[in-house]
Amino acid sequence: MALSRAQTNSGESLISSTFASRYVRTALPRFRIPEQSIPKDAAYQIINDELMLDGNPRLNLASFVTTWMEPECDKLIQNSVNKNYVDMDEYPVTTEFQNRCVNMIAHLFNAPIGEDETAVGVGTVGSSEAIMLAGLAFKRKWQNKMKAEGKPHDKPNIVTGANVQVCWEKFARYFEVELKEVKLREGYYVMDPAKAVELVDENTICVAAILGSTLNGEFEDVKMLNDLLVAKNG
Repeated sequence: MALSRAQTNSGESLISSTFASRYVRTALPRFRIPEQSIPKDAAYQIINDELMLDGNPRLNLASFVTTWMEPECDKLIQNSVNKNYVDMDEYPVTTEFQNRCVNMIAHLFNAPIGEDETAVGVGTVGSSEAIMLAGLAFKRKWQNKMKAEGKPHDKPNIVTGANVQVCWEKFARYFEVELKEVKLREGYYVMDPAKAVELVDENTICVAAILGSTLNGEFEDVKMLNDLLVAKNG
């Protein structure tokens, strides 16, 4: 979720609808609900005109988003946009689709699932939400382990590369977790697995490797990182 602050001191408190409709005779308030309604086509035109100042999604190479799908996908989204997805009793088939996707991804990542078992997971609206939920799961698991061992459990940390997505920094800030960043070096713009493992201690809840660096799209060496962590924890 992106947070922003409205600039109310610029003097531009009204929106002029030059091309909207002849029925819109006066400017509309920018930060308040209008006293009178306007035709739906005029409202659409006003908003659509302002959205023209946004960037072109098809030219967006700087963020991890899907900017085009087949028309059939768009139709499915449109047909489901009015569903209260969280109500699993009312929309059981949608929930079933989520569970299928969870298992597909689990098998893709070679999760240790038996032939008669299914993976457990949850759908999110994007990677940032997924990282928040995953981070909370790591934190809770670590806290339970430390409590069982009678050790302090108030100073968790995570290890990431300096090239990590900003949502990891937000997770650390929102949920009171220390962020340890592996510095990058000239010519090597991903997290160095060896340096990452050096930062790991008993308060580390996870080490975040990314497949698609924010700087150059490069995949980090997850296998090497895993092997080094297994050796250190062994």
